[in-house]
Amino acid sequence: MNAEASPLKFSHVKEGDTPFISEGLRDFFLYRDLGITAATGGKVIAQLVRANEAPEAGTGWHRHVADFHIVIMLKGWARFMYEDKDTLVEAGDCVHQRPGIVHYLYDYSPDMEYLEIVGPADFATVEVEGPCAVPAPKGW
Repeated sequence: MNAEASPLKFSHVKEGDTPFISEGLRDFFLYRDLGITAATGGKVIAQLVRANEAPEAGTGWHRHVADFHIVIMLKGWARFMYEDKDTLVEAGDCVHQRPGIVHYLYDYSPDMEYLEIVGPADFATVEVEGPCAVPAPKGW
């Protein structure tokens, strides 16, 4: 493929280039854009997600309308319910959230930070009924 004909662009975002902001899906997280949405013309989003305040109610049961979704835990830990399975995700772990999987992030450490990569970039989140009860967060 001719590089000039490709809609994909080169991107290099350094740590200080983009700030963590609170304008994301969840109020209790901070998000840092890594420039991939612009570089891929909206095919993929890559962002860092960081804890901003103690967990109270968590994310609620939901699913994403996406073709591809992975979470790589960089620091700390988070507890998810994936359908009826309680899952501890710790630093160094990678989770592939298959399309449509119902899940609930309900607890996390104060230093939690993960890399989230999703395609397409403008994926939707749909609130749903959960398949089971969710443990209470332990708090900070």
